[in-house]
Amino acid sequence: MKNQTSITSVLLMSLTINQETLSVLFIFFLLIYLMTVFSNFLIILLVVTCAHLHTPMYFFLGNLAFLDMSYSSVTAPRLLFHLSTHRWSMALQECKAQMFFLTYFASSEAYMLSAMSYDRYVAVCRPLHYSQVMSWGTCTELVTLVWFSGLFIPIIYILFLQRLTFCGPNFIPNFCCDLPSLLQISCTDTTINVLVLFIVGGFLGIVVFVTTFYPYVRIFRTVLRIGTSDGKSKAFSTCTSHLTVVLIFYISVFFIYLVPNASNLRALNQVVTIMYTLITPLLNPLIYSLRSKDLKAALQRALHIHRLHPDTATRR
Repeated sequence: MKNQTSITSVLLMSLTINQETLSVLFIFFLLIYLMTVFSNFLIILLVVTCAHLHTPMYFFLGNLAFLDMSYSSVTAPRLLFHLSTHRWSMALQECKAQMFFLTYFASSEAYMLSAMSYDRYVAVCRPLHYSQVMSWGTCTELVTLVWFSGLFIPIIYILFLQRLTFCGPNFIPNFCCDLPSLLQISCTDTTINVLVLFIVGGFLGIVVFVTTFYPYVRIFRTVLRIGTSDGKSKAFSTCTSHLTVVLIFYISVFFIYLVPNASNLRALNQVVTIMYTLITPLLNPLIYSLRSKDLKAALQRALHIHRLHPDTATRR
């Protein structure tokens, strides 16, 4: 150990070695990132400015949009830098920071989806008590708890990561840094870190998974007891957008952690990481916008006002 030199940078895996393909990928991911920021920011703007969207469901949705925008911003700008400069190296401390914020925003999004599941459960199963249970005080407390509890896992991970020595090889088989990749390039025994990863991450992951999907078990039971087909359709329509987003999120997470990081699966792992970190934050606002009549109505109203008063909109 004394004769080994600690590394100060890591080498990320390029998406391709073809220079022309890199240029095409740069344009593609730039458009993806710009659309992600625009669509999520638009949802936040509509939720803040439209009075009829000042409800618990859209309050949570606005926070989810901010999480998606932040989550994508952890990886997309750096990926665009690599694609434009053809330099795939990153300082070790920057790699650790990227891992921290990726874990933070992913954990916070899982908690936010769980809180939104509870909101849908109350709306469908206890509609008469909805305004009392989901008061603004309760919603604010839930969102505050989400933002702060999201720090727990990344802080634990980064603290245990500081005990490790990194002396190479410094190659990370992906275009961004995550905890398993960092553990692979450590020359210190990582047994404790792996145990922390499975115990802390696994336990909280199971808890959040159960609290996210169990409300839908109750929702389905309640909906099946509704006598009319119109009533069932109306009840399901309030949950389909959120359930679709939840399924996309957990399918991506499970695929990342269940598929082994073998050399012959590196390309597949990169595709899944792209879906998880870049495509999903774009799909979420699109899914909600297409399924929510309130959001579409708010957007149409905003566009109509802009057409009627273009000078006022410009001055603003």
